Amino acid sequence: MTESSPLFNNICSDLYQQGYSIQKHSLSETLAQGLYQHISNLDDSRLKKAGIGRNADHQQQDDIRRDKILWIEGENEIERQWLNWLEDLKQCLNRQLFLGLFSLESHFAIYRPGDFYKKHLDVFQGKSNRKLSVVTYLNPDWPEDAGGELVLFDKPENHMPWQDSHELCKVVPQMATTVIFLSEDFPHEVLPAQQRRYSIASWFRVNHV
Repeated sequence: MTESSPLFNNICSDLYQQGYSIQKHSLSETLAQGLYQHISNLDDSRLKKAGIGRNADHQQQDDIRRDKILWIEGENEIERQWLNWLEDLKQCLNRQLFLGLFSLESHFAIYRPGDFYKKHLDVFQGKSNRKLSVVTYLNPDWPEDAGGELVLFDKPENHMPWQDSHELCKVVPQMATTVIFLSEDFPHEVLPAQQRRYSIASWFRVNHV
Protein backbone atom coordinates (compact mmCIF):
# COMPACT_ATOMS: atom_id res chain seq x y z
CA MET A 1 0.00 0.00 0.00
CA THR A 2 1.38 3.38 -0.95
CA GLU A 3 1.17 6.66 0.89
CA SER A 4 -1.37 7.95 -1.65
CA SER A 5 -3.84 5.10 -1.04
CA PRO A 6 -7.47 6.08 -0.41
CA LEU A 7 -7.31 4.49 3.05
CA PHE A 8 -4.35 6.56 4.19
CA ASN A 9 -5.83 9.69 2.64
CA ASN A 10 -9.09 9.10 4.52
CA ILE A 11 -7.20 8.67 7.78
CA CYS A 12 -5.32 11.91 7.23
CA SER A 13 -8.54 13.76 6.41
CA ASP A 14 -10.30 12.44 9.53
CA LEU A 15 -7.39 13.30 11.81
CA TYR A 16 -7.23 16.82 10.41
CA GLN A 17 -10.96 17.38 10.83
CA GLN A 18 -11.75 15.63 14.11
CA GLY A 19 -8.62 14.13 15.64
CA TYR A 20 -9.63 10.48 15.20
CA SER A 21 -10.45 8.01 12.44
CA ILE A 22 -12.33 4.70 12.35
CA GLN A 23 -11.62 2.56 9.30
CA LYS A 24 -13.22 -0.81 8.56
CA HIS A 25 -11.49 -3.27 6.21
CA SER A 26 -8.24 -1.36 6.77
CA LEU A 27 -5.96 -4.33 5.98
CA SER A 28 -5.67 -6.60 2.98
CA GLU A 29 -7.21 -10.02 3.53
CA THR A 30 -3.75 -11.59 3.32
CA LEU A 31 -2.27 -9.33 6.00
CA ALA A 32 -5.31 -9.55 8.28
CA GLN A 33 -5.49 -13.34 8.10
CA GLY A 34 -1.75 -13.69 8.55
CA LEU A 35 -1.79 -11.54 11.68
CA TYR A 36 -4.82 -13.39 13.03
CA GLN A 37 -3.19 -16.78 12.51
CA HIS A 38 -0.04 -15.52 14.22
CA ILE A 39 -1.72 -13.98 17.27
CA SER A 40 -4.19 -16.83 17.75
CA ASN A 41 -1.35 -19.38 17.73
CA LEU A 42 0.93 -17.58 20.15
CA ASP A 43 2.21 -19.69 23.02
CA ASP A 44 0.78 -18.31 26.25
CA SER A 45 4.23 -18.60 27.83
CA ARG A 46 5.44 -15.80 25.53
CA LEU A 47 2.74 -13.39 26.66
CA LYS A 48 3.35 -10.89 29.42
CA LYS A 49 0.82 -9.45 31.79
CA ALA A 50 0.25 -5.85 30.75
CA GLY A 51 0.87 -2.99 33.14
CA ILE A 52 0.58 0.76 33.36
CA GLY A 53 3.34 3.38 33.40
CA ARG A 54 6.81 3.19 31.91
CA ASN A 55 10.25 2.14 33.11
CA ALA A 56 10.57 2.80 36.86
CA ASP A 57 6.89 3.78 37.05
CA HIS A 58 5.68 0.54 35.44
CA GLN A 59 3.32 -1.50 37.58
CA GLN A 60 0.66 -4.15 37.17
CA GLN A 61 -2.80 -3.27 38.43
CA ASP A 62 -5.57 -5.82 37.84
CA ASP A 63 -8.22 -3.28 38.78
CA ILE A 64 -7.18 -1.12 35.77
CA ARG A 65 -6.17 -3.56 33.02
CA ARG A 66 -6.00 -7.33 32.60
CA ASP A 67 -4.82 -8.00 29.05
CA LYS A 68 -1.67 -9.86 28.07
CA ILE A 69 0.74 -8.57 25.45
CA LEU A 70 3.67 -9.44 23.20
CA TRP A 71 5.78 -6.68 21.64
CA ILE A 72 6.18 -6.88 17.88
CA GLU A 73 9.85 -6.85 16.91
CA GLY A 74 9.67 -8.04 13.29
CA GLU A 75 10.93 -11.50 14.10
CA ASN A 76 9.02 -13.14 11.25
CA GLU A 77 7.57 -12.20 7.87
CA ILE A 78 4.05 -11.34 9.03
CA GLU A 79 5.35 -9.08 11.79
CA ARG A 80 7.61 -7.34 9.27
CA GLN A 81 4.67 -6.83 6.92
CA TRP A 82 2.71 -5.24 9.76
CA LEU A 83 5.57 -2.93 10.74
CA ASN A 84 5.96 -1.95 7.07
CA TRP A 85 2.23 -1.08 6.96
CA LEU A 86 2.70 1.19 9.97
CA GLU A 87 5.81 2.75 8.44
CA ASP A 88 3.93 3.53 5.21
CA LEU A 89 1.14 5.12 7.25
CA LYS A 90 3.66 7.15 9.25
CA GLN A 91 5.24 8.55 6.10
CA CYS A 92 1.84 9.53 4.73
CA LEU A 93 0.85 11.23 7.98
CA ASN A 94 4.10 13.19 8.09
CA ARG A 95 3.84 14.33 4.49
CA GLN A 96 0.19 15.34 4.62
CA LEU A 97 -0.18 16.57 8.21
CA PHE A 98 3.42 17.51 9.14
CA LEU A 99 3.15 15.66 12.46
CA GLY A 100 6.87 15.01 12.86
CA LEU A 101 6.33 11.35 13.75
CA PHE A 102 9.72 9.82 14.47
CA SER A 103 9.34 6.24 15.66
CA LEU A 104 6.72 3.62 16.46
CA GLU A 105 6.04 0.79 18.87
CA SER A 106 3.49 -1.98 18.58
CA HIS A 107 2.31 -5.03 20.50
CA PHE A 108 -0.23 -7.82 20.23
CA ALA A 109 -2.91 -7.64 22.92
CA ILE A 110 -5.02 -10.60 24.02
CA TYR A 111 -8.04 -10.17 26.24
CA ARG A 112 -9.51 -13.30 27.79
CA PRO A 113 -13.25 -13.39 28.60
CA GLY A 114 -13.89 -10.79 31.29
CA ASP A 115 -10.64 -8.87 30.75
CA PHE A 116 -10.84 -5.09 30.44
CA TYR A 117 -8.84 -1.86 30.40
CA LYS A 118 -10.46 1.01 32.28
CA LYS A 119 -10.65 4.58 31.02
CA HIS A 120 -7.19 6.04 30.41
CA LEU A 121 -4.97 8.18 28.18
CA ASP A 122 -2.12 6.71 26.13
CA VAL A 123 0.43 9.16 27.49
CA PHE A 124 2.60 8.89 30.55
CA GLN A 125 2.56 11.52 33.25
CA GLY A 126 5.01 14.30 32.42
CA LYS A 127 5.67 12.91 28.92
CA SER A 128 4.26 14.00 25.57
CA ASN A 129 6.14 11.93 23.01
CA ARG A 130 3.25 9.59 22.11
CA LYS A 131 1.44 11.45 19.36
CA LEU A 132 -0.93 8.97 17.71
CA SER A 133 -2.52 5.75 18.94
CA VAL A 134 -3.45 2.99 16.49
CA VAL A 135 -5.67 0.04 17.47
CA THR A 136 -6.33 -2.74 14.95
CA TYR A 137 -8.68 -5.67 15.58
CA LEU A 138 -8.14 -9.28 14.50
CA ASN A 139 -11.43 -11.02 15.37
CA PRO A 140 -13.20 -12.86 12.52
CA ASP A 141 -17.00 -12.97 12.74
CA TRP A 142 -17.17 -11.05 16.01
CA PRO A 143 -20.80 -11.10 17.31
CA GLU A 144 -22.35 -7.69 17.90
CA ASP A 145 -23.43 -8.75 21.40
CA ALA A 146 -20.06 -10.22 22.48
CA GLY A 147 -18.87 -7.00 24.14
CA GLY A 148 -15.21 -6.01 24.05
CA GLU A 149 -15.89 -2.63 22.45
CA LEU A 150 -13.41 0.22 22.46
CA VAL A 151 -15.14 3.24 24.00
CA LEU A 152 -13.71 6.52 22.73
CA PHE A 153 -14.38 9.62 24.81
CA ASP A 154 -14.39 13.19 23.55
CA LYS A 155 -11.57 15.66 24.04
CA PRO A 156 -11.96 17.45 27.39
CA GLU A 157 -12.64 21.16 27.03
CA ASN A 158 -11.56 24.18 29.09
CA HIS A 159 -9.02 22.23 31.14
CA MET A 160 -11.68 19.76 32.27
CA PRO A 161 -10.08 16.61 33.75
CA TRP A 162 -9.96 13.82 31.17
CA GLN A 163 -11.71 11.53 33.66
CA ASP A 164 -14.86 13.67 33.21
CA SER A 165 -14.97 13.50 29.40
CA HIS A 166 -18.08 12.13 27.70
CA GLU A 167 -18.56 9.06 25.52
CA LEU A 168 -18.03 9.78 21.84
CA CYS A 169 -18.53 6.37 20.27
CA LYS A 170 -18.12 2.62 20.69
CA VAL A 171 -16.17 0.50 18.22
CA VAL A 172 -16.95 -3.20 17.83
CA PRO A 173 -13.64 -5.15 17.57
CA GLN A 174 -14.37 -6.64 14.17
CA MET A 175 -11.70 -8.07 11.89
CA ALA A 176 -9.42 -5.47 10.21
CA THR A 177 -11.10 -2.45 11.82
CA THR A 178 -8.52 0.19 12.74
CA VAL A 179 -9.00 3.15 15.08
CA ILE A 180 -6.48 6.01 15.07
CA PHE A 181 -6.59 8.99 17.40
CA LEU A 182 -4.47 11.71 18.98
CA SER A 183 -2.99 10.08 22.08
CA GLU A 184 -3.11 13.14 24.32
CA ASP A 185 -6.66 14.16 23.39
CA PHE A 186 -8.92 11.11 23.53
CA PRO A 187 -9.44 9.03 26.69
CA HIS A 188 -10.68 5.51 25.98
CA GLU A 189 -11.43 2.17 27.57
CA VAL A 190 -11.89 -1.48 26.61
CA LEU A 191 -15.08 -3.14 27.82
CA PRO A 192 -15.11 -6.77 29.00
CA ALA A 193 -15.80 -9.32 26.28
CA GLN A 194 -17.54 -12.67 26.41
CA GLN A 195 -14.89 -14.43 24.33
CA ARG A 196 -11.18 -14.21 23.58
CA ARG A 197 -10.38 -10.91 21.87
CA TYR A 198 -7.37 -10.14 19.66
CA SER A 199 -5.94 -6.76 18.73
CA ILE A 200 -2.74 -4.83 18.02
CA ALA A 201 -1.99 -1.62 19.89
CA SER A 202 0.54 0.75 18.32
CA TRP A 203 1.83 4.25 18.89
CA PHE A 204 3.64 6.79 16.75
CA ARG A 205 6.07 8.91 18.71
CA VAL A 206 7.73 12.26 18.22
CA ASN A 207 11.36 12.82 19.10
CA HIS A 208 10.90 14.55 22.45
CA VAL A 209 12.96 13.83 25.54
